[in-house]
Amino acid sequence: MARKSAGVAVAVAVTTVLPLTVVALTAIGLPRTGAGTGSGAGPQLGATGHFFLAVAAVLAASHLGGVLAQRLGQPRVIGEICAGLALGPSLLGKLAPDVLAWLFPHSTLGPIDGLAQLGLVLFMFGVGQELAGMRLRGAAARAVLVSQSSVLVPFALGTVIAVPLAARYAGPNGNGLAFVLFIGCALSITAFPVLARLLADLGISRTEAGRLSLFAAAVGDGAGWLALAAILASVHGSNPTTLLLNGAAAVAVVVLFLGPVKRLLARWAERDHGSAATVAVLVVCVSAAATLTAAIGVHQLIGALLVGLAWPAAPVAVTERLTGTAKGVLLPFFFFGFGLTVDLSALDWDGGTILVFLGLLTMATFGKIAGPGLCAWLTGMERRPALVVGVLLNARGLTELIVIQIGYGAGIIDARMLAILTLVALGTTVMTSPLLRLLAGPGRRPGATPSETPVPPRELASRS
Repeated sequence: MARKSAGVAVAVAVTTVLPLTVVALTAIGLPRTGAGTGSGAGPQLGATGHFFLAVAAVLAASHLGGVLAQRLGQPRVIGEICAGLALGPSLLGKLAPDVLAWLFPHSTLGPIDGLAQLGLVLFMFGVGQELAGMRLRGAAARAVLVSQSSVLVPFALGTVIAVPLAARYAGPNGNGLAFVLFIGCALSITAFPVLARLLADLGISRTEAGRLSLFAAAVGDGAGWLALAAILASVHGSNPTTLLLNGAAAVAVVVLFLGPVKRLLARWAERDHGSAATVAVLVVCVSAAATLTAAIGVHQLIGALLVGLAWPAAPVAVTERLTGTAKGVLLPFFFFGFGLTVDLSALDWDGGTILVFLGLLTMATFGKIAGPGLCAWLTGMERRPALVVGVLLNARGLTELIVIQIGYGAGIIDARMLAILTLVALGTTVMTSPLLRLLAGPGRRPGATPSETPVPPRELASRS
């Protein structure tokens, strides 16, 4: 316990002292940059120097945020997201705008966005790999019902609460139907990778609740991305003929990747045993698929997801190394770019905004916990493991951030709704670990039935 407290203290000190030091150095009058850099106070580094400084700042903040989140019993992604938000206008831009402008001049934003987009497509490739490898032993009927309820219940609740919000929070392209459907889609998302990490950390991946929640999240994410693709198609193509052609093209691409492309890659994997060329082939395939789906009016991440579904599982080391690099090195740049887009401090926290936030948070939480949890209990699961299934499916994390960023970029929601949904995503993910610990009985894993192997109390405490 003492070591844990010391670790938290050190992490807090580092994350606090570092920004304050930079602010102090700026305040005492560092020389101004030249006209070429275009902003802020600080030594003149040039475009290349500023780019590497920005890379170092983003990765350092992301790592420290992740460490702090882990020390507080939360997934690393929570700290990484908060670090990205802190480096943007929500915190650093509010406290020291000159520092923000000097650390991240306009010339660095393009290359950083390129790194973020590469990280996103590789991340979605990894999600596709996880979905392709999902298997559930037994209880097929229960699994199907729970997975459907985990999507349909929060989707329905989201569309209901979105109807009165459309006039106030819709973006320039968010006609009433698109906005309502998008809110339902956003609330029905589960962060499949975050869920898998939580299950591994708690040691409940092999319990019935763990397997069931993973299966439901896999089905739910697949349905969510399909719904998002349809919503985007309706926004970008007002002509019914164009919509029909884009839909037919999307179906053809899915059939192509899950049929001929998958068989071709499987034959190639039999001859290739993880050579260095595998990484290059994989990145080329992901990039080409992203380009193809973007060209037919479907988001580029759908193409990366299809490659993940079609890619053979044989060269495991290569794919794990690449997706690990995407999560640890490239995704922090997405969090930073997201943090530049979202300004939480600009929200007018009047009674109406607070009511909207609490309403969305309540609907999102209730829909994910009560819907699948009740369904699992009614189909024969014990009450506590059934409730654990719902709590696990309530974690939204990174996946919802990607979805709402896409919706904002497509003009379906405005900046205020983007900020509110960001807080909903963080809130539902943060509450997952405490609720699981609350539901864990003495000496048992969260969601474990009496027939499943218990965990000694000391070990359970150390995992918490």
